[in-house]
Amino acid sequence: MRAFIFGAGFSGLAHGKRLAEQGIPVAGTTRTPDRMEKMREEGITPFLFDGATASADVLDEVHETTHLVISIPPGPAGDPVLKALRDGVAAMPKLQWIGYLSTVGVYGDHDGEWVTEETTCRPLSQRSVQRLAAETSWHIFARTIEVPLAVLRLSGIYGPGRNAFVNLEAGTAKRLVKPGQVFNRVHVDDIAAAIDFLGNRCLAGIYNVTDDEPAPPQDVVEHAASLMKVDPPPEQDFETATISPMARSFYGENKRVSNAKIKEAGFTFSYPDYRQALDRMWAENSWR
Repeated sequence: MRAFIFGAGFSGLAHGKRLAEQGIPVAGTTRTPDRMEKMREEGITPFLFDGATASADVLDEVHETTHLVISIPPGPAGDPVLKALRDGVAAMPKLQWIGYLSTVGVYGDHDGEWVTEETTCRPLSQRSVQRLAAETSWHIFARTIEVPLAVLRLSGIYGPGRNAFVNLEAGTAKRLVKPGQVFNRVHVDDIAAAIDFLGNRCLAGIYNVTDDEPAPPQDVVEHAASLMKVDPPPEQDFETATISPMARSFYGENKRVSNAKIKEAGFTFSYPDYRQALDRMWAENSWR
């Protein structure tokens, strides 16, 4: 195996680190030179990608790649990686599998009901509309070059440096209350493990990568505060709270996302719910 990750951000970096720890050659891209050293520290060979043009060095590396992972969001003009690689299809003769990281946002709002990979997608936000279009484009591309594609639909991502503990310490945590509202979540290590699981088996299809327990967001803050032995922030009514338009848009979608398909394929989540995850991160002091 030889892996290449377009977009070695929070999730991509975790996946690359996991592969490097197994002794698997892995390279990835970043937009900023400042991040290249961090990638090297995690065992990932870094390349710059401006989101438009794949350099000759990137195409040379992709030429040797067996497993391609895309963790860069699309824009109004479509998927930037697909556009950069479309003319270089012949330059990927060793490619065996593609993994595309998408979002459960493509399902849209389902009034708190359960959704599966078979549920009709009806995205509300422009970013989710673009994601669904990108998924379709990658499916077409994968069929054209006859390489299996797995689309991983991720729920709210958290992990070291990005969690309720960090927000409480920084004084930015909120307890927004909207009756009936729930969200799924997924720890970044489970994302990395899921990519590894699907890639090792060259599995194709759509997979929800999410925890077992959709829960009200204020419950997560309360549990983190109890572990830190601090007072949680006061409850705020969602309708009157001052929050960003993007944050408010997330509350316009209410659904419970099933992870049964990937578990039936044999995958086991290390962090099946937020309580186990927060308990472990706090006990191990791995939350920063």
